[in-house]
Amino acid sequence: MATLTNVRGPESEFTRGEPGSGPEFRPRSVEELDVRQTVLEDIALKTLYVNGSMSVLGLSSKLKLSYEIATELFNKMRSTLLCQVTGMTGTIPQIAITSEGRSRATDLLQQSSYTGAAPVSFENYVTQTRKQSVQKVDVHTEDVERAFAHLVLSRELLDQLGTALNSGEAIFLYGPSGVGKTTIAEVLSRVLAEDAVWIPHAVEVDGQIITVFDSSIHKLAPESEHQEYDTRWVRCQRPAVMVGGELTIEMMDMQFNPSLRYYAAPVQMKANNGVLIIDDFGRQRLRPDELINRWIVPLDRRVDFLTLVGGKKIDVPFEMLVVFASNKDPAELVDPAFYRRIPTKIHIGAVPDDQFCEIFRRVAEQKQVTYDPWIPNDLMEFVKNSINQELRHCYPRDIVNQVCWAARYEGKKPHIDRPALMRAIDSYFLK
Repeated sequence: MATLTNVRGPESEFTRGEPGSGPEFRPRSVEELDVRQTVLEDIALKTLYVNGSMSVLGLSSKLKLSYEIATELFNKMRSTLLCQVTGMTGTIPQIAITSEGRSRATDLLQQSSYTGAAPVSFENYVTQTRKQSVQKVDVHTEDVERAFAHLVLSRELLDQLGTALNSGEAIFLYGPSGVGKTTIAEVLSRVLAEDAVWIPHAVEVDGQIITVFDSSIHKLAPESEHQEYDTRWVRCQRPAVMVGGELTIEMMDMQFNPSLRYYAAPVQMKANNGVLIIDDFGRQRLRPDELINRWIVPLDRRVDFLTLVGGKKIDVPFEMLVVFASNKDPAELVDPAFYRRIPTKIHIGAVPDDQFCEIFRRVAEQKQVTYDPWIPNDLMEFVKNSINQELRHCYPRDIVNQVCWAARYEGKKPHIDRPALMRAIDSYFLK
C-alpha cells in the first residue's frame, strides 16, 4: 500500500522552504518555523528551569528542534540575561538558567507548565491532517486478505469490509455477542496501519498548547531512508483508538488540566488519520442520542468544533474512520438521520458449519491441543440442538480454553475427548 508521505532526498537536493513547509522539511532557523519566537523562547526557558544545566545540544533534543534553532533561542535568552554559559564541551556550550531567568520561568510556569517538544502551528496541523485523510488511502483485495488471514471469514464479508475501508466513511458492525465484531474492528485498523502518517508532539493555538502524540496510541512507523525531517512531528502508523462503555461526553472535548494548565487532545483528535472504534455502542455511560447529537455534524462534514477555556472555538479536522460495533438492534438505538451518515452497515451473523470447524482446528492448533475428530461436530450439535443457539465465532476459543485450564490444573497435556468436552460445556454455558 502506498504511503501518503514523501521523504526528501539528501539535503543537497532541495532548497529551504517557507515556514511550515511540512514535516518532511527540517527547519534550520527560527524564521523557518510556523510558530512565534516568543512561544519557543518561553518553552525553552521553562525546559531549562525544569531540567537544570544542560548543553545547547541537550536543549535541542528536548525541544525537538535543530541545533541551529536551539542556538538562536539560547543566544536570545543569553542576551536578555535569562541564561548563561557555564562551560564548554568541545565547541558546544553548557548552559544554565540565571536568577532572573528563574524568576521569569516561575511566572511562565504559573501560566502553563508545558515543557519539552516545541509545538507546530494549528494551521499546519490542519493542513497535514487533511493531506493524510483516510479517504485518500486505496485498499485492495490483497491488503484485506493479508490483514484478516488469521481469521476465518467469508469472501463476501471480506469484500464488504474492503469496500467500506475505501470509503473512508463510518462503518456500523452489528450482530449478536461473540461473533467477532470487536476483533474485526481492530483488524480493520491494521489494514490502514501499513500506511505511515505524521503526528505532532503538540499543537499551539493562540499561545495555548494541546498535546497530541500519545505513545500508548501512536506506534512508530519503520524508519524511512532519509532522516532529515521536522522532529516536532513523529512518523507513525495510522492510529487505532478504541473506547467502550467508559466513553463520556467529556472525553470528546479538550482535556484541560487545571494544575498543568495545558490541554491534551480528546480521543477523536488522537485518532485523526486512523480508526476510532466505538465498541459496545449503546452501552456507554452517555446515551446513544447524546453521542449522535455530538458527532452528527463531524461525521457529515469531517470537522469537529472544540472549545478552549475562555470560550474560543476551533475547527478541528475529523479525518478518521469511525467504526461502531454493537450487539443491540440498530433500530432501537438511534434515528434514521444518524444511520444516513453511516454509509456502510454490516451484519456479522452466525458462522457456517464449515467455518466453525476450521476455527476450532486453528484454535486447537494454536493452543497445541489434540482432539478426537468428532469433537467439533459434537459441540455444534450441542449449541444448535441442546441450547438452541446460533454458532458463534467465540465458542471454539472459549471451549478450548476451558479444556486447557482444566488440564493445567490436573497436570496433564490437554486433549479433548467427549468427557473433556462435556466438562468444558458444563462450565461455560448457562444452565
